[in-house]
Amino acid sequence: MPHTITPFLMFQGQCTDALALYTRVFPEARVEGLEHYPDGTVRGATLHLTDTLALRVTDSPVQHAFTFTPSTSLFVDCADIAGFEALYAGLSDGGEILMPPADYDFSPRFAWVNDPYGVSWQLNVPHPQTP
Repeated sequence: MPHTITPFLMFQGQCTDALALYTRVFPEARVEGLEHYPDGTVRGATLHLTDTLALRVTDSPVQHAFTFTPSTSLFVDCADIAGFEALYAGLSDGGEILMPPADYDFSPRFAWVNDPYGVSWQLNVPHPQTP
């Protein structure tokens, strides 16, 4: 049985820039274990977005015909509208808006974006819990 399962993001030479974006827009984000290839690209690192979510990241040393796809996305439940708006502004700037911020039946505030590096993010403010 697996001990842990961690999402793994493989960039094509843009990992350093992506890490800079994520550590800027996620207030609690921190990078650990950053290692580089001789050419300066990222060999590997762990990006802690929150205390409970870590991502492994790398720049692939091999060029691939594939990249990120919205069929796999990171779903973020935001604590409030202000946090939602800050994440939306940071992640959508230079990216692609798949669903604009709005009040949807399933959420009082939701948006779906691809960031400038192609990583797909679903941003959500959940409905308040009823006792």
